[in-house]
Amino acid sequence: MKRYITLFSTAVLLLAACSKPLEAMPSIQSKTVSVNVHGVNYTGDPFRYVVIEANNPSNRAGGEHIGPFSGGGIMCCFKLPKQWKPGLNVNVQATHWLKEDEKGNLPEVTKVHMVEVPRYSDGKVGELWVLRTAEGGVELVVSDVEPGHALWPGKVKGWPEPSLAYQREQWEIYRKQAEDYVQVYRSGLGELNSNRNIDLSEEWSLDKTHNADEIKDFSGPNDRRYIEYKKQQYLAGLKRSEERLNQILKSKP
Repeated sequence: MKRYITLFSTAVLLLAACSKPLEAMPSIQSKTVSVNVHGVNYTGDPFRYVVIEANNPSNRAGGEHIGPFSGGGIMCCFKLPKQWKPGLNVNVQATHWLKEDEKGNLPEVTKVHMVEVPRYSDGKVGELWVLRTAEGGVELVVSDVEPGHALWPGKVKGWPEPSLAYQREQWEIYRKQAEDYVQVYRSGLGELNSNRNIDLSEEWSLDKTHNADEIKDFSGPNDRRYIEYKKQQYLAGLKRSEERLNQILKSKP
């Protein structure tokens, strides 16, 4: 009996001894904070980035694709120290694509930039911004405000503004698309107005799926009423396309 009591007492003491350090031990708080990452592209080339801590490759974020003169979304997450200290280096793997070559390929250029995380502007860690500068370099900003905010600490102020050359490139793409639509509708109307037998079976099949109520009274693709119905559709489409083309032509930058 005495042996049992002794063993029991010893076990209780051991448990108490184990619990005391846990009670006395101060709570260990992480020295880092997980922050969102944003990308901003001030160039005319599409851009993708991945942020990797130089001394801890498992700490990484990014991977999103950002269009020319655009801001990206919110990527999660990258760990930054609560207290800034010099020498915190980050590798930014930056990829951009050049203009399409003669073979229709988009040449890809990837470069790793080692960048030091800048001093926290207000002494407090914020979200991490990865900027591809107009010169093609990479800069980092730590801030809870965005580039357009009055308190933005970055060297470049404001969101990207498309260059005149880029605006004209985009305008030409929209003009060409609108012009193509006009030509398609005009060509379609020309065929419908001709006396040739036109095969509308494919369009009939599509209309049965998407416009069943509108064609329920027609007997099939060769029904003259159905052909007239298609003419009216093409006329309406041509009118919209011509109006769109005129708007684009007036908006040339």
